[in-house]
Amino acid sequence: MGTILIVDDMRTIREQYTYDIKRKTDFEVLSAANGRDALAMLAEEAQIDVVILDLEMPVMSGLDMLEVLSREGPRDVPVIVYTAAGNFSKCVRAIQLGAYNFFDKDEVNIDALIRNIENAISHRNLLMENQALRRAAGSGSALIGNSRNFRELRQHIEKVAAVPSNVLISGESGTGKELVAREIHRLSSRAKGPFVAVNCAAIPENLVESELFGFERGAFTGANRTTRGKFEIARGGTLFLDEIGDMPLAIQAKLLRVLQESEITRLGGEGRVIKIDVRVIAATHRDLERESAAGRFRQDLYYRICTHIIAVPPLRERIEDVEPLAAYFVAETCKRFGMPPKQLPPDTINALKMYDWRKNNVRELENIVERMIIQSDGPAVLPEHIPADILPREAAPDLEEGKSFQELKQQAEKQILIRYLEVHDWHITNTARALGIANHSNLLKMMRRLEIKRPEE
Repeated sequence: MGTILIVDDMRTIREQYTYDIKRKTDFEVLSAANGRDALAMLAEEAQIDVVILDLEMPVMSGLDMLEVLSREGPRDVPVIVYTAAGNFSKCVRAIQLGAYNFFDKDEVNIDALIRNIENAISHRNLLMENQALRRAAGSGSALIGNSRNFRELRQHIEKVAAVPSNVLISGESGTGKELVAREIHRLSSRAKGPFVAVNCAAIPENLVESELFGFERGAFTGANRTTRGKFEIARGGTLFLDEIGDMPLAIQAKLLRVLQESEITRLGGEGRVIKIDVRVIAATHRDLERESAAGRFRQDLYYRICTHIIAVPPLRERIEDVEPLAAYFVAETCKRFGMPPKQLPPDTINALKMYDWRKNNVRELENIVERMIIQSDGPAVLPEHIPADILPREAAPDLEEGKSFQELKQQAEKQILIRYLEVHDWHITNTARALGIANHSNLLKMMRRLEIKRPEE
């Protein structure tokens, strides 16, 4: 199941922890009497899954050992520290040095310790799995996650990538639609060709045609040389038309013809036709079916580009992915700033999960992480580094007219409870513990009273 290393200068404590852990689990247990011996074992042992570390020891203390580990850079072995009551400041320092969690030696509960060990291993495995996913997805890709919604998205991407049809990617702003488009391109038969991205909403209306289709010398004032458009530049590859719903209707008509005929005419080209070989992937945050029904988007173009539709879920519908995404953004931001790698303790991750993601998405998470990195001086990013304007907020119901105080109170209770359940992956016992509810059966009663049901798997 795994190997645990217990580091404590007191033999009786090492033996007691070894006995208790082996009695209740299938873990192998090793031990060391000080930090120096523990470092030697970490260097020699091929597989140690978790270190349980006393902070106060002779020869080399737990803090000194953590200092050495932090200087050596990122590691795959989580460290859980403990110390005597009253030494809270040492535990905080340990977390800053990259420890996974801490507990009070005088109040240790073996069941709680085992849960801590299992959570630490799950956290480590999650990070390693996402490193593998990033390698599989290509360097620099933030298209990562472990939630059911994300797994379904990836399966859809793989299926669509295998066929040459046009694709429409829908989703709210900041959900990562361009990342999805790049992944489709990477997995497709056109992967060796160029990937060319165009933001239709960012190009002035009078320049859209020349940007997409190119222009001949003398086509307009300032056209001093013949210039290829994006369709020509993307030949043999993929053209990504972001925010296609913002494209002017006149250009939509020309785009439709290009998709139908697989040919373009440059602006000022006087009818000279250029054959193209491009796969088009479009994206939008709008409901194009509704837009076409209202006359704001050409219906025939909509049907041409929506051969396959991929819906990218917002972050609020895949809260489990906040952890791997935040870890990825921390690593990438540190690399970009030329800083040593930093750790993300569980408290920081939980605080990020509690943020109200109703209006913000992956792009906002990336911005938040960058702000946190700037505020962090040590090797760990702590909850105190989270910008004040995004700290976890309690759910507040809309003050709907005609509702009684009791109804509003029940609505608020329901929103808060659902939020806690989401953060703890709908694990009843863990949610009850986080809410300070002594018996998980009381939480189940509350869920029945508030008519809360777990989403279908």
